[in-house]
Amino acid sequence: MLVYLIRRLGQSLLAILAMAVLVFIGVYAIGDPVDILVAPDAGAEEIARVSARLGLDKPFWQQFLTFFGNALTGDLGNSFVYGRPTVEIILERMPATLELTFLALVLSTSLGVSLGLIAGLYPETVLGRSIMAGSILGFSLPSFWQGMLLILIFSVMLGWLPAGGRGDTVEIFGGLRVSFLTWDGLQHMILPAINLTIFKMSLVIRLARATTREVVPQDYIKFARAKGLSGIRIVFVHVFKNMMIPVVTIVGLELGSMIAFAVVTETVFSWPGMGKLLIDSINLLDRPLIVAYLMMTVLIIVTINFAVDVIYTLLDPRVRLSGTAS
Repeated sequence: MLVYLIRRLGQSLLAILAMAVLVFIGVYAIGDPVDILVAPDAGAEEIARVSARLGLDKPFWQQFLTFFGNALTGDLGNSFVYGRPTVEIILERMPATLELTFLALVLSTSLGVSLGLIAGLYPETVLGRSIMAGSILGFSLPSFWQGMLLILIFSVMLGWLPAGGRGDTVEIFGGLRVSFLTWDGLQHMILPAINLTIFKMSLVIRLARATTREVVPQDYIKFARAKGLSGIRIVFVHVFKNMMIPVVTIVGLELGSMIAFAVVTETVFSWPGMGKLLIDSINLLDRPLIVAYLMMTVLIIVTINFAVDVIYTLLDPRVRLSGTAS
């Protein structure tokens, strides 16, 4: 197991390094932020002064080496627009994104696994077919249109829930503010969380249903029935544990994607998280903030994937054995 985890850790570090190069090249090859930061009537001297102050007058390779050296110490630069460390700005927005994505993850996982298990155990019933039809619908709806439809129905027509914003927040520790501990904040979370949940829940339903159908005919399930074990014990001890192995992998990967790509949901619902910050930074060509966001997102995804690998080895001993054999 140790060999397997060391190999996975090395792969994770290489992935972070490769993404650092790609992100820097991709962001710094697009547009010139000086054109936005200086006045339209600014002269050549003013433009040169701003470029020198931001370090944009240096060759591309020198800018990258400076960025990479600072990144090793945890410094991802200062925002061109806000004039503050980018990591500090992102960390201020991170709690809003994390609480939204974790709520959506809990909803999508609990509902998706439960419905997928039912659809897998009773595939030919009306309930099982209805669940699968609903999952197809969840895949088909565009996220932005789905969000606007939720606002139209529950905010405009029914007036039950607020259309946007984060609502009231409360400080818990270290200046960290959350909204799920206040009634107003929780009301503001419901619609964006549902919008973020629907697609992921549909994915979990279909995966849970497929793995359940694969597990049920296995010999150890037949042997458990032959031993006279109750149906509930067979489902929740034998079927559930084995069908959760691929589900854990997908859920872990989807958590990273939910954090990284909650941009659409946060924009539609004006949720003040990292995704909304990214859109604003792109509009202003705030290069350091864009690069810092992407690098922190890559770090989060790689860390989650590594954690999933560890959990996978605990659920499936064959992974530990293959890692030792390698």
